[in-house]
Amino acid sequence: MLDWILAEAAAMPAREVCGLLLGTSDAILDVRPAHNVAAYAEDRFEIDPQLLFDQARAERAGGMMRIGHYHSHPNGRDEPSRTDAAAAEAEPDQLWMIVAAGEASLWRADAPAGLHGRFARVTLEVD
Repeated sequence: MLDWILAEAAAMPAREVCGLLLGTSDAILDVRPAHNVAAYAEDRFEIDPQLLFDQARAERAGGMMRIGHYHSHPNGRDEPSRTDAAAAEAEPDQLWMIVAAGEASLWRADAPAGLHGRFARVTLEVD
């Protein structure tokens, strides 16, 4: 999964790639790539609302739970930005995987004393 996300980001170096993280409270089990519908996709991301709708429907039908999302920072670092922190207010306790320069980090949006008053780093273990 992680290799696939890193490859997706490397294949589109001029725009942010994004998608959903699916799984349980302690494991990412799958990802769903999304079309970035942001007006300025070179430094912003917005997951296609249709994918979010479809995922909510799948969850209600017993599918895997959305536990967060991933996105890339083509010209940045693999940590959440202040823009990410503002967006995270709407989705507390979600995981944020940030990919940049061939690296990935994982963050939980539930730490008022954390990075940008929002994020705590989570250990990213890959099998």
